Amino acid sequence: MPSDSIPPQINTTVAHSARVYDYWLGGKDNFAADRALGDAMVQAIPTLPIMARANRAFLGRAVRYLTEQVGVRQFLDIGTGIPTGGNIHEVSQAIAPETRVLYVDHDPIVLAHARALMTSSPEGRTEFIMADLRTPEEILRHPTLRATLDLDRPVSLMLVAILMYFKDSDDPYGLVRTLVDALPSGSYLTITHPTADFAPEATGKAVEAATSAGITLVPRSKTEIERFFTGLEVVGPGVAPVLSWHSGESSASPANDPTSAWYYAGVARKP
Repeated sequence: MPSDSIPPQINTTVAHSARVYDYWLGGKDNFAADRALGDAMVQAIPTLPIMARANRAFLGRAVRYLTEQVGVRQFLDIGTGIPTGGNIHEVSQAIAPETRVLYVDHDPIVLAHARALMTSSPEGRTEFIMADLRTPEEILRHPTLRATLDLDRPVSLMLVAILMYFKDSDDPYGLVRTLVDALPSGSYLTITHPTADFAPEATGKAVEAATSAGITLVPRSKTEIERFFTGLEVVGPGVAPVLSWHSGESSASPANDPTSAWYYAGVARKP
């Protein structure tokens, strides 16, 4: 970003998770501190940028599945991150122009790019609000949410690569439950989450690099991730490696091994 367009509340000397992710995806909205942390984590896990792209590819597959096969026409995306290609509204409205999408993030740099998110089809609606997953009640009470989404109709709650920033002491399970409880029957929950199941030692080094930069990073096991879907009907193939979830249309894997991207993914329906 040009220096004169950086919001004053952004500290460019401290690494930020959204900007590190942007760096791995090949974006331009990152700074020296972000690149330094990104490179340090890549030293521990050389394929991290490929994994980030695999996670992003899953998002597109999940949105297409929810729009085409399930008929979802409303999305609530929390932890949006810096805009890049294949945003939810772009994928969903290409299939169903009437789809309505609300993006939520607490990062000022995302707000600085919000106009890129707000280009909706004429038939649908796309909005962005500044809010934090740590306070789900504030998200649910926000007037823009009520103006964008009809909570009497199914909504797909998207929590893609965000829950790893919450320690167990932050009660991430309770935060997710609060949001899901507010949605009607027929709504969906979509989650991706990194794991140490496939490479504990290398993942531990990446966590150390993030922690040393002041960023919380909590990988979770498959069983721990499945707990987020308690009481919901998980669709096939269940909570699975991100590369193997409806992977017929994807070539994002750095190898033929679906565990080469260290994320689990799952989609579930609220009865």
